[in-house]
Amino acid sequence: MAGTTEIASDVFRISVFVPEINLEFSHFLVRDDEPLLFHAGLRGMFPVLREEISRLIDVSKIRHIGFSHFESDECGALNQWLELAPVAQPVCGLVGALVSVNDFAIRPARALTRDDILPTGHHRFRFIPTPHVPHGWDAGVLFEESERTLFCSDLFHQWGHQTPTTADSIIDRCKSALLEAEAGPFANYVPYTHHTGRVLESLAEYKPRTLATMHGSTYYGDGAQALRDLAIVMLDVLGPKALEGETTPIGTIEI
Repeated sequence: MAGTTEIASDVFRISVFVPEINLEFSHFLVRDDEPLLFHAGLRGMFPVLREEISRLIDVSKIRHIGFSHFESDECGALNQWLELAPVAQPVCGLVGALVSVNDFAIRPARALTRDDILPTGHHRFRFIPTPHVPHGWDAGVLFEESERTLFCSDLFHQWGHQTPTTADSIIDRCKSALLEAEAGPFANYVPYTHHTGRVLESLAEYKPRTLATMHGSTYYGDGAQALRDLAIVMLDVLGPKALEGETTPIGTIEI
């Protein structure tokens, strides 16, 4: 089941819901002079995504393919897209390019640092490294500066087939998703370190107006407050806990 929604000017959310695992996977197409696809998706979803995106643009014209971190739902179909779009290039963080992507992909990645700007025409993007937030040393998020849209990958994860967009708070859904994951076989899928709160605060300082989440509704509103609320939830659910008989949780003392 796939659906497409325009979430900002010429920015489209293409979502595929998988009922067997009660989870939707969202991919974002930026229709511009140099079209950008954020989240290449799973290899098995490639035919569905190709069909949906072909209704919006000539898929062979895709120029940039971005993602947060090296994981199948983020970049499993990367090479299929690179084969289909001869001028396309992966775009990711420096760590991701050097550690994984340049070996995996059929064309080398454009490695972005925090100081780099990726213009696509009307839009300007910045890749913000966020190590281990949400996953992996190579993790980062993509921020569109003109309309302040944050493509935030697995942050704000929500289970179920949600409405494409919402202006209502999604924090309760995110907390429920974290609690459910921690109680089952996917425990620890989101790491928590002494850097997590700092990383989320650094993202809040960009003051995003739109949070384009991979799993769940895209959120419109005060993105900075939502990120700060998420930091509180992640500390509560995932943060260090005191062992029995201790008064100071392990990991709370920074050196």
